[in-house]
Amino acid sequence: MNIAVKGSQERTIELDGILTSVGLSFTRLESTKNIHSSKFDLIFDLNFDDDASSLADYALLDASSLLILSSVKLQLESVLPKAMWSHTIGINALPSFLKRTSLEYCALSNEISEEKLGSLPWKTLNKVDSRVGMISPRVVCMIINEAYFTLQEGTANRNDIDLGMKLGTAYPHGPFEWCEMIGIKHVYEVLNALYLDTHDDRYKICSLLKTEYLKSQAI
Repeated sequence: MNIAVKGSQERTIELDGILTSVGLSFTRLESTKNIHSSKFDLIFDLNFDDDASSLADYALLDASSLLILSSVKLQLESVLPKAMWSHTIGINALPSFLKRTSLEYCALSNEISEEKLGSLPWKTLNKVDSRVGMISPRVVCMIINEAYFTLQEGTANRNDIDLGMKLGTAYPHGPFEWCEMIGIKHVYEVLNALYLDTHDDRYKICSLLKTEYLKSQAI
């Protein structure tokens, strides 16, 4: 199988672990120009919802390639021409999620064949609606945001919050552990995208989280 991957080193390493476990390898793309001239079965753009500049190049692909785009921070219908719906899916490619045995994905068309989806290397495929935040990123980032409110109010410290959530709810990670794994940049941007999309107060970002995000982005 001929696979191409475009994305940050962090996310590419996670995908490499999944592909290697089933005996697959890939070509890493620095550029997508002239990608339509190569016959790739699967094309992953793991940073598409951070940078959709390759969209014009992907529009030249024919339906023989399955295009797989990270789509947590945006809704694919907002950027993707309808002509591409039949051979494109969106996935949750946030750091730490790709290396799971299950993949969360959305599809804009029922025309995508089971054969194409069956070529993906994850043991389980969980189809969700195409929405900003999808499902697991939305829930996890909300949990992290609430943990920041608890910390800001002085109710408990980071370690106690992490331990309490793992012992009390059997979460695999505490909220601050999750935040570190995903990256505060991504957590902030997912929450911000959710609030802009829904205007729901549940997604208003805790000021402490925002401050830590801004500090992390300072030059």
